[in-house]
Amino acid sequence: MRRWPPARSPVARRRDGAPLSRPRTGPAAGRPATFGQVFGVREFRPLFGSYLLSTVGDELARVALTVLVYQRTDSALLSALTFAVSYLPWLLGGPVLAALADRFPRQRVMVTSDAARAGLVALMAAPGMPLPVLLVLLFAVSLCSPPFEAARSALMADVLRGDRYAVGLSVCGVTAQLAQLIGYLLGGALLLSFSASTALLLDASAYAVSAVWVRLGVRRRPAPAAAADDDGPRSIWRETASGLRFLAAAPRPLATVAVIWVTALFVNAPEGIATPFGVQVQGTAAAAGLLLAANPAGTALGGLVLGRWCPPHVRTRLITPLVALALGSVALAGLVPLWLGSGTPAFTVVLVLLFLAGIGMACSIPLNVAFVQAVPDAYRGRAFGVAAAGLAGVQGIGVLAAGLGAELVRPSTVVALCGGIGLAAVAVPLAALRRTPAEGDPAHVAAVAAAEGRSTS
Repeated sequence: MRRWPPARSPVARRRDGAPLSRPRTGPAAGRPATFGQVFGVREFRPLFGSYLLSTVGDELARVALTVLVYQRTDSALLSALTFAVSYLPWLLGGPVLAALADRFPRQRVMVTSDAARAGLVALMAAPGMPLPVLLVLLFAVSLCSPPFEAARSALMADVLRGDRYAVGLSVCGVTAQLAQLIGYLLGGALLLSFSASTALLLDASAYAVSAVWVRLGVRRRPAPAAAADDDGPRSIWRETASGLRFLAAAPRPLATVAVIWVTALFVNAPEGIATPFGVQVQGTAAAAGLLLAANPAGTALGGLVLGRWCPPHVRTRLITPLVALALGSVALAGLVPLWLGSGTPAFTVVLVLLFLAGIGMACSIPLNVAFVQAVPDAYRGRAFGVAAAGLAGVQGIGVLAAGLGAELVRPSTVVALCGGIGLAAVAVPLAALRRTPAEGDPAHVAAVAAAEGRSTS
């Protein structure tokens, strides 16, 4: 059997026979990894590059299709529906599609997903494509996101060892915010100078480059689920069910996911009423753009500082304070109009508080690390799929609930309630996370056995 990398003698030597010093396998104990150490990992570079290209491509496709549909139909409703279609696959089939990242080699899943997206987006660029076909193609393109993201996230944990993983997460978190901005700006610039079809062809090229980069830069590993299953291959539905059973039976991953879900639910819910909240505080709907930008800007900065300059043990201790900062800042932002009324001073304070809430959302970095440490490799793709699907679901519920609440009370009241209720609700999963056993505890062995439907005795 061919091994990777090829076997070598225990001590490598230079040509003159002198022994070479052993390569450092990680950052010094107790110190955070550096960006140089993260990007020095050869396989991380294509994973990072493909993530950047695919994220930009996703946003570019949404902008181009939304504009194209509006140009053809002159309907704001159909244009909004086109934008919403791209988010449905995570909610409707995320866990099932993400299970492909455990069933097949993850490098192959990423390459196939991006190659499929390149071909489908190129079809969308064809002149005169009927609108119903465009929507079907967009849905098909979006179906490739869950397996791609699950495979990429699982491979990140394989490629980056130790604290490199946490720093890599912070880099990708900042990149996600920037890539969304680049995608929107690039889409707008292209649509000003060229047609929507041209923008879609550029998008297809980005997916194609991503597929080639991953194919050449990331080595192929065997499918973890196949390697762990002694009974041979199982149906995708059984593998999805086993992943759900694992999360339900493993207390630490479940508590970690619950903290992420509850925090995101109440911190992101005010985004749904950014326009009426901006009108209340500043007196203009144009203020909504700044209100929406404050949180991701804080998240990018917080993730950068937390991932790069905080030692690993400090990050773990900061989970509770950061969650409290995120939700507490939202609650205070809702109370500002009550204290300061409306106008520039009040609006400035609200922006600062929402920026601080974004910094608090950097808690996702140590929570993601804890999640990865608690999930066996064979279940990692499915676990990421369930976590991401649930996150998409609770964010949608939060935005909808905030919108309904703003029909009954003032937007500022809804924002304050989001923060206050969130602080009370997150206390339960935070307490559960503190009580759950750490990595390697027998409870994890029992959870794996329960997922496989076998006994630990």
